[in-house]
Amino acid sequence: MPPVFAHGELRLYLLVLLLDGPRHGYELITELTRRFGGTYRPSAGTIYPRLARLEEEGLVRRSVPGEPGSPGVGRKATYELTPAGHAEIEARFDDVKRLERSVAETVRSLADEVRADVRDTMRGLRAELAAAAQEVRTRPRPGTAPDPRRTQSNSLRHDAEAVLQRFRNDVLADLREADVAGTVSALTVETLRTVLDSARSAIRGTLPHSTTSPPGRADRTEPE
Repeated sequence: MPPVFAHGELRLYLLVLLLDGPRHGYELITELTRRFGGTYRPSAGTIYPRLARLEEEGLVRRSVPGEPGSPGVGRKATYELTPAGHAEIEARFDDVKRLERSVAETVRSLADEVRADVRDTMRGLRAELAAAAQEVRTRPRPGTAPDPRRTQSNSLRHDAEAVLQRFRNDVLADLREADVAGTVSALTVETLRTVLDSARSAIRGTLPHSTTSPPGRADRTEPE
């Protein structure tokens, strides 16, 4: 993936984020992630060196908990704009506007990449499932021996249910963690919906309808 920010843009964007008030470094990382809809999350190794540089330039002030007048809470250092930082943003007002437009375009581009990756993944999954289904269909049928298919089908169904439950639990855990950070976005929901709809269609393609209905189920039109 190409760089999200051009040279010097992240430095300026950090100043913009501090316009809303003092923030911890982790809060800046979380806010950046939220604004990019979860498609980009900068590392601490990306953010903290730039904050240190801004502090050296006199554009931000780092407040250590316990210092007089410090707004810090707990053990985290807090960063806030200095008068020079406010002046920097005012002097570069046009650059800030261009940067905000660039961020919006980048978010759209990253979202398109995510959707394309999902489509490619689902196409591959459908192909694999179709091949597996074809293999099952072409297996020699048992002769007069007892048909083991029902037993095997039941066992495989339980395996599939376990896979589904594990997937559900993993996704729910990820969503709850992201919700705590405030990074669940519309793109997240759209991606989940697209993946599940595609997966359902692909899986149905591996489940050909039987030529006979189970006893007691044929031509049933009334609700049970």
